[in-house]
Amino acid sequence: MSCQHCVTAVFTALTPVEGISSADVAVGSVTVEHDGRATVEALRAAIAVAGYDAVLAAEERRQLPVI
Repeated sequence: MSCQHCVTAVFTALTPVEGISSADVAVGSVTVEHDGRATVEALRAAIAVAGYDAVLAAEERRQLPVI
């Protein structure tokens, strides 16, 4: 991605992926928060629809204590 149009295309492509609560798309990077239903494969597929490849994906899971 190299321009704002690219950012908009990727953001729009992520919209139909179930479980995404927020997506921060910038030139060269995407950060997604989700409820667990959005898989790396689903995110890669959505980004591919916009015409781009996700070359690196890192999962960071956080658990909150239930009181």
